[in-house]
Amino acid sequence: MNAEAALLSAFAAEARGNPYAPLAELRSIDPAYCHETLGTRFLTRFADCQAALADPGFVVPDRDWLVRERPEWVGYPAADFFYSSLLGTNGVGHERLRRPLLGAFGARRVAALSASVEKIADELLDRFADLSSDGGAADFQALVGYPLPVAVVGELIGVPREDQAQFHLLGQGAGRLLEPVRTAADWERADHAVLALREYFAALLRERRARSTEDLASTLLAQVGSGEAKLTEHELVDLLLLVFVAGFETTAGLLGLSVFALLTHPDQLALLRADPGLLSGAVEESLRWDGPVLMTERLAARPMEVGGVAVPAGGSVTAVLGAGNRDPQRYPDPDAFLVRRPDVRVLSFGAGAHHCLGAALARLEGAVLLGRLVARFPALALAGPPVRRESACLRSFDSLPLVTTG
Repeated sequence: MNAEAALLSAFAAEARGNPYAPLAELRSIDPAYCHETLGTRFLTRFADCQAALADPGFVVPDRDWLVRERPEWVGYPAADFFYSSLLGTNGVGHERLRRPLLGAFGARRVAALSASVEKIADELLDRFADLSSDGGAADFQALVGYPLPVAVVGELIGVPREDQAQFHLLGQGAGRLLEPVRTAADWERADHAVLALREYFAALLRERRARSTEDLASTLLAQVGSGEAKLTEHELVDLLLLVFVAGFETTAGLLGLSVFALLTHPDQLALLRADPGLLSGAVEESLRWDGPVLMTERLAARPMEVGGVAVPAGGSVTAVLGAGNRDPQRYPDPDAFLVRRPDVRVLSFGAGAHHCLGAALARLEGAVLLGRLVARFPALALAGPPVRRESACLRSFDSLPLVTTG
């Protein structure tokens, strides 16, 4: 197998369940493989991925890049959102948008959310238990995996519970922006989602302007047009949109993937049942073994070197996080799922300026959910093959049927 064949095999639909074998093959052939047609180098070693994420010499594609390199995308509302958001800004522009959110996702605020996460998890697991009590299958992803992070970030921002059900499909539509190759259908779905979400959050801000509360929407609203951040109304709408969608899309993936990893490794599940102190380690190992984001792109802001090869200014590299997380040079026996694995430092939340603000909250949700799930359902098992999300970048389940009685 050559490098191109390995790469294409990893991204083929039939490898959606396990792209890691062909990615390992690609790493052994060429760990910084340059695909001329796609115009990027695929980095598959841990150290190289870490360097691309953490070094300020690598930046994200931004609005200037959009206008210069993809002018045909400029008219899409979704492109306008993405390449002006936290995900698509660099330098002082990125810092200005990020700064108002730091307090909302700091250690103190996340710790304060712990009781709320536990309460929401218990409520959702009660319903899951009711629907599976007769021995039939219940869809964990639909009943718990998505609703939990939606409810948590919704409470943080100020989205009422009765409004939250509509966001599942909209979040998936907006998620098409993360695909490495976007089709016309992807743009249509993403545009629809962005326009609907912008309308929703603009209305939410109008409500908060009339009646302020203690949520993030009210906190950020106070910064429109004043203070150091000087957010515009449009920027605030898009900031709330991003926080909300990013706050549940990848965490929903993490929850389902973690449960699946444990259920397909009963020896590790038994260790976790016997020692709840392993919960945080189980979450980290789940992120390493099969995390919710497979890859992310960076551009060289100046001539750079990574993986032993030169990258010219403006050149693209793609950090294949899933491959780096299974690099045998970083982790012995990398394909094994081990909740006691020492010194796990995952690439899954990025690094440097774009390190995920919600990492601590996602880890909290994962630990709370897994702890309660394994304690309440000693006979928990898969009830059939799960349905994986159709995506080259985001790893998640559309359906994860489980049973709770043997």
